[in-house]
Amino acid sequence: MRRLRMLARLARVLLVILLGLGMACCFSLGERLGLGATHARRQRWSQLFMRRLCAALPFRVTVIGHVPRQPMLWVSNHVSWTDIPLLGMLTPLSFLSKAEVRHWPVAGWLALKAGTLFIRRGGGDGQRLREQIGGQLREAQPLLIFPEGTTTDGQGVRTFHGRLLAGAIDEGIPLQPMAIRYVREGERDRIAPFVGDDDLVSHLMRLLGEDVAEVRISVLEPIPTRNRERAALAFEAQLAVQAALSGVKQDEMAPRRQMRAA
Repeated sequence: MRRLRMLARLARVLLVILLGLGMACCFSLGERLGLGATHARRQRWSQLFMRRLCAALPFRVTVIGHVPRQPMLWVSNHVSWTDIPLLGMLTPLSFLSKAEVRHWPVAGWLALKAGTLFIRRGGGDGQRLREQIGGQLREAQPLLIFPEGTTTDGQGVRTFHGRLLAGAIDEGIPLQPMAIRYVREGERDRIAPFVGDDDLVSHLMRLLGEDVAEVRISVLEPIPTRNRERAALAFEAQLAVQAALSGVKQDEMAPRRQMRAA
């Protein structure tokens, strides 16, 4: 029974991937014909893909708070590759991802076509990224980054690095802190984290073979950036996410809505 359930879920995921490939092929064909899609349209199509992918994953999602309508630089703790579709389904936005993702089969190409910015560790491209991030925000295009720089086991939050916040400070665009928690049977989910030397396919197969887990996404209060120092700004955002993950009152008081993703 468990194997049949896993195969059924895998079939749904593969169908969504085919949908994503179709979208990306449309983008590529449009570029060849000189009819390239606007960045805003790519973001909308990417959101559609993320919604379909989340619906194929074994998650029950609760969003706590109100998703902002105005463009901001979203910052979130990072637990798994699934953070990307789970946050990306909430609104049209782009992502900043590590350069290795660009070389993932299928997923890397889809990410590129969706307008993802890629960062190399120690690559010395900080100024270029600062300008790219600032440019996107200036054009009212929201962007999501993971300031920890790596995934964690979901038990806590690592240091938020401030250098990627410079573009938001330059443009005076607020930060939108997000906190994402994976819960299984009332405790921290030990299946969802994508850490260490784990590979994408093995992790996906383990995930699909398990019962439905709960994901709680907290949309926190925006943080102004104008005339702020980036290290202090990063620390403030880190504290806000830590507080939400610790079960602070904001989680209990804010309005809730259910989003089906299983």
